[in-house]
Amino acid sequence: MAEAHSAVAFSFSITHEGWDVNFDREVLHLVWQSGIRSWKKRIARFKNNIRNGIYPAPLQSLWAIVAILAAVHFAKYGMVHTCINAILVLMPGSTLLWELLACLLLGMVVWLAIIYAVRYSLKLLLMYKGWMYEERGKGRVISTRTKIWFLFVKILSGGSRPLLYSYQGSLPRLPLPSLQETMSRYLRSVRPLLNDKDYSRMQKLAQEFQNGIGAKLQRYLVLKSWWATNYVSDWWEEYVYLRGRSPLVVNSNFYGIDAILIDSVRTQAARAAAVISICLQFRRLIERQELEPILIQGLVPLCSWQYERVFNTTRVPGVETDRIVHYMDSKHIVVYHKGRYFKVFIYFRGRILRPCEIEVQLEQILSDESLPAKGEEKLAALTAGERAAWAVARQEFFFKGLNRQSLDAIEKAAFVVALDDFPYEFDEHDPSKLDHYGQILLHGKGYDRWFDKSFTLCIGSNGRIGFNAEHSWADAPVMSHMWEYIVATELENGYSDDGRTRGTPEFTPPVPIRLQWNLLPPCIVAIEKSYQVALSLLNDVDLRAYMHSAYGKGFMKECRISPDAFIQMALQLAYYRDAGRFSLTYEASMTRLFREGRTETVRPCTIESAAWVRAMVGNTASVEERVRLLQIACRVHQMAYQDAMCGKGIDRHLFCLYVVSKYLEVDSPFLKKVLSEPWRLSTSQTPHGQTPKLDLKKYPRCISAGGGFGPVADDGYGVSYIIAGEDLIFFHITSKRSSPETDSSRFAQHIERALSDIENLFLEWRRLQQQKNHKH
Repeated sequence: MAEAHSAVAFSFSITHEGWDVNFDREVLHLVWQSGIRSWKKRIARFKNNIRNGIYPAPLQSLWAIVAILAAVHFAKYGMVHTCINAILVLMPGSTLLWELLACLLLGMVVWLAIIYAVRYSLKLLLMYKGWMYEERGKGRVISTRTKIWFLFVKILSGGSRPLLYSYQGSLPRLPLPSLQETMSRYLRSVRPLLNDKDYSRMQKLAQEFQNGIGAKLQRYLVLKSWWATNYVSDWWEEYVYLRGRSPLVVNSNFYGIDAILIDSVRTQAARAAAVISICLQFRRLIERQELEPILIQGLVPLCSWQYERVFNTTRVPGVETDRIVHYMDSKHIVVYHKGRYFKVFIYFRGRILRPCEIEVQLEQILSDESLPAKGEEKLAALTAGERAAWAVARQEFFFKGLNRQSLDAIEKAAFVVALDDFPYEFDEHDPSKLDHYGQILLHGKGYDRWFDKSFTLCIGSNGRIGFNAEHSWADAPVMSHMWEYIVATELENGYSDDGRTRGTPEFTPPVPIRLQWNLLPPCIVAIEKSYQVALSLLNDVDLRAYMHSAYGKGFMKECRISPDAFIQMALQLAYYRDAGRFSLTYEASMTRLFREGRTETVRPCTIESAAWVRAMVGNTASVEERVRLLQIACRVHQMAYQDAMCGKGIDRHLFCLYVVSKYLEVDSPFLKKVLSEPWRLSTSQTPHGQTPKLDLKKYPRCISAGGGFGPVADDGYGVSYIIAGEDLIFFHITSKRSSPETDSSRFAQHIERALSDIENLFLEWRRLQQQKNHKH
C-alpha cells in the first residue's frame, strides 16, 4: 500500500559500524513536489490578498503616483516638494537615491489614501438599494438618482479585473431593522393566518414585547451589528445547522439533478471522469480567485464568502454541536462503489490528472471485484443517523489506528464520488422515473452517500449524474453555480465518438487505494442503529418531481408579472385547495448584497394573496377583479422579496433577538410563540444563469432539472422549483407518508391546476380586453 510505502521512504539504523541510512528517491521527490506546490499556493494567495486589498486600483497605479510626485518634487513645486523635504530631514542622507526613496514613501501614503477613499466611497454607494425597487425592462423609466448612482458605481468599480473576493471589503454590512418596523411587518404577515380573536392576542403579545424586554434585546443586537461583520450569519450557521441533533439526510441535505433534457454520454467511467475533472477546474478557479464574482446587472457585486468551503470541507459531529472543518488543500478524492471506499489521487507529476487519466482510475475501481469488509458497506449510515450517536461512535471506534487513517482520507478529500451500480432514469412519459431519480439523490439507500461532506457527486451506471450537498457550509445558489459550470464546460469539451473522454493518458496514473477498516462488532451495531434511523426517514419521504411544460417564463413575462411571484401565488392557491386553509409559508431569498450574507425569509402568504385565493376559490368575482387582485398580490410579494434582499426581512431579526434572550436567560412569550410556528409550506427557487459560460440561447435545453429538499414540517410540504426556460418549470415536492394531511402527488396536481387556472384567467382577461377595444 502507498501509505506503508511512504512510511519507509526514509529510515535509519545504528550498527556497530556506524549509521545506516536508507531513503526512497521517488517518494522524497513526491514530498519535494508537494512542498513546492504548497508554497506556490501560499505565494499566489498572498499576491491575491494584496490585489483584493487594493481593488479597484491596479498595482501599476502605485508607480504612476510615485512618478508624478517625483516629477513635481524635482520641479520644486508646491506642497509635494515641502513634504518630501520634510521626509528627507528624517533620513540618513539627502542624495538622489534618498530623494527617490522619499518620493516612494510619500507616493505609497498618497496611493493608499486614494485607494481607501475609493473603497469607502464604493461601500457607501453600495448601501443604496433604491435601484432594487425600480422596474426594469422596455418602456420603464429609471430615476435620475439611480442613473447617477449607476454611473458612480461603474466609475469606482473600474480599473482592473476583479478577483473572486475583490469586492468583499467594499460590501456593506447587513443593516439591523428597528424593532418597530419588524413588529409591524410581522403582524401584517400573520393577519391572514389568524382569526380576529387570535390576532388580537398576538397584537397584545407583540406590543408587550416591543415595550418591554424587546427594547433591551435590541440594544444588545445593535452592539453586535456594529462589532460583527454580519449580525446573523454566525448564529444562523451555529444554531440552525451545527447545533441541530437530528439526522442530516432528508432533514438538512439537499440535492441537484443532471441536465436531463440533453442526451449525454452513457459510459459511467467517462462521464464521471469528465465531471470530476471539471469540479477540480472549478476548485482551482476558487483557489486562484479567478472565478468571476457574480454581479447583478453586471455592476452590483454579491458576497463570495461561501465559495471558500465548496471543496476540502466536512462537517464533524459533536455530542452537543458539530463543527465545519475546511482543509486548505487536498490531493485526492474518495470514491464509493459497491460498498467499498477508494482513495484516488488527483495529482501526479506536478499537475492535476486529465479526464482520460481519471477515467483509467475509475475503470480500475469498476472492475475491482473485491468484497466490502464486514460493516463497510453501510458505514456511511453513521453520517445519516442522529448526530450525537455518530459523535460517540466516531470518538469510540475511529479515534486511532486503521479506522482513523481511513476516516481522515474521507474527511480530507476534496469531495466524495459515489459510483452507483444502477441507472438514473428520466422519461417525459413516465413521471415515476424522475421521482425515483430525486429519491436516489436526496437520500439514496441511506448508506451510499457521505452526508457530512460538502457534497457527494453521484454517478448512475448509465452516466446520468447528480449531487447530494450538506447545507451548513453554504446555501444552494453556490452549488447551483458550480453545477451550471459543470454542465456548460462539459458541452464545450465533449466526448470521443466511442463515448470516452478525449485525449490519451501521458502516463499510467496512480492506482486507487482501497481504504481498510477494522470494524468491531460494537461498531457494526452502531452502524446498524444509524441505518435503521436513516431507513425510517427515507421510507417516510414522499417525493414527486413534476415537469410543467405547458408554459414557462415566457408567458409570465407577457402577463407583466414577476415569474417568482407568479409561481408563489400558484402555490398559495394549490395549498389552499389541498389543505382548506392558509398556512405560514417560507420562501428563501438571499442577502448576499451584504458581506457574509446568507438567506432571509420571504412570507408569500399575505393579506393580498389570501384575498386573491378566496376570489379564485369562490369563483364569484369577475375576471377583471381576479386579475386585479392577482396583480396586487404579486406586487406586494415582489416588494417583500426586495425588502428581504435589502436587509428588511422579519425572521432573521426575530431569530437573533431570540438567541440574545437565551444568552440573557430571559423568557419571551412572544418570541417563543413566533419561533414555534411550523412552516407547513417551505419553498425555494433554484437559481440559474449564474455563469457566463452557459449560453441558453445556443443550448436552450442545457439546464439542470433543479433539485430539492425534504419537508420542514411533519404535516407540511417542501417545494423547490426551477424556471428552466421560456416554456418549462420543474417542481420538486416532498412530504411525509406518515402524515394523513399531505400527499405529494395530490399537491402536484393542485399546482398543475393552479397554473392552468391562472393561464386561463389571463387568456380570458385578454379576450375581454380585445372585445372592449374592438367596440371602442
